[in-house]
Amino acid sequence: MIRAFAAIPVPPEIAAALAPIQARLPGGRPVAEEALHITLAFFGEHQSPVIEDLHYQLEDIQAAPITLALSGLGQFGSASPRLIYAAVRPEPRLKALRDRVRRAADDAGIRLAREQFVPHVTLMRFSKSGLSGEEMVQLSAALAAHAGLALGPWEAEAFILYRSRLGRSGAAYEPLAEYPLSRS
Repeated sequence: MIRAFAAIPVPPEIAAALAPIQARLPGGRPVAEEALHITLAFFGEHQSPVIEDLHYQLEDIQAAPITLALSGLGQFGSASPRLIYAAVRPEPRLKALRDRVRRAADDAGIRLAREQFVPHVTLMRFSKSGLSGEEMVQLSAALAAHAGLALGPWEAEAFILYRSRLGRSGAAYEPLAEYPLSRS
């Protein structure tokens, strides 16, 4: 079985600028700089032939490069955060690409759950046990200090089909295929 997702990688210079912010976030597990990305769709676990069919469907996607920027920090989970993220500035072409990726998955026989698209770059994940009171205070201060985060813009010129392998220290991502975004 292959656990897969499609995403736009964060360029190294943006990832490097996010590293000091990650270092100020307490109590969680930071996402490695080289693993930072904007998820377009998570496909779940499937047999190799299904992922191969998905690959062929993704190859057929036609889309232009997308100008992206990060704007502010946010969290999923209110009382006890599950993760902290850098928000992606709204961009209609990003949502259009995500919709095409979801259609490709559907055409490959992968049924995805309906969900609201909140484009983001995950910076830190938290365990289910949550944060201590002091860590929550530190987290609130770090979020407030970086509320005005603005990084970019940069031009995304491709998206990638990744394999995700779960391990004790989190997920490791392996690129399976890259799909260029072309001006033509």
